[in-house]
Amino acid sequence: MGSNDFVTLFFLVAAVLIFLQLRSVLGRRTGNEKPPFEPYNQRDVSQAPGGDDGKLVTLPRREEGGDERFSAIDAFAKPGTSLNASLRDLVAFDAGFNPKEFLNGARMAYEMIVTAFAEGDRKTLKGLLSREVYEGFDSAISERESRGETMKSTFVGIEKAEIKQAGIKDNEEQVTVRVVCQLITATFDKDGKLIDGDPDAVSEVNDIWTFARDIRSRDPNWKLVATESEQ
Repeated sequence: MGSNDFVTLFFLVAAVLIFLQLRSVLGRRTGNEKPPFEPYNQRDVSQAPGGDDGKLVTLPRREEGGDERFSAIDAFAKPGTSLNASLRDLVAFDAGFNPKEFLNGARMAYEMIVTAFAEGDRKTLKGLLSREVYEGFDSAISERESRGETMKSTFVGIEKAEIKQAGIKDNEEQVTVRVVCQLITATFDKDGKLIDGDPDAVSEVNDIWTFARDIRSRDPNWKLVATESEQ
């Protein structure tokens, strides 16, 4: 399956459950974030984003209530909370945004990205990541390959996925998601010797990923624009 198929699988609206819609446009990072970390390899971990400069800026609410567009928001996040308010801001700006559908798509994309990284599948990654994040993942894969190492990963499942933050920043819709998943992962050197992880143990991974789309573009797809490992 090509990268376009994965992008469609990730965000396209469809009656079929696998083809979920996450209406919007391509995202970019602002350039203030740190490079993305190499997932699940504790020897080469760095994080992004960081600092107050990375905080999202929410739009002023255009409509306060009584609109059917907000019913999905109120069912997803308790009215009166900051998350409810920020999601309402997105819906006021983009009536097609549905947090439940977005989260389902984000869960699917998370598994695809983690699996593609372990397999060194650059084609899939390129269709799901912003340019800056892709460059970080590509560099990590290249370093692994230059050392003759191989990474074996089994995606057990996602225990929890939740939207932590949403808003508009620099002409982008951005949604930050916290994911808790179970993985079996191990890295072997060129001689087949285990150098990281455990091929027989399930480990818990906690990540905070931010997805974005450019509100000025006709492209309906979201992309991963920042990664952070929750300590």
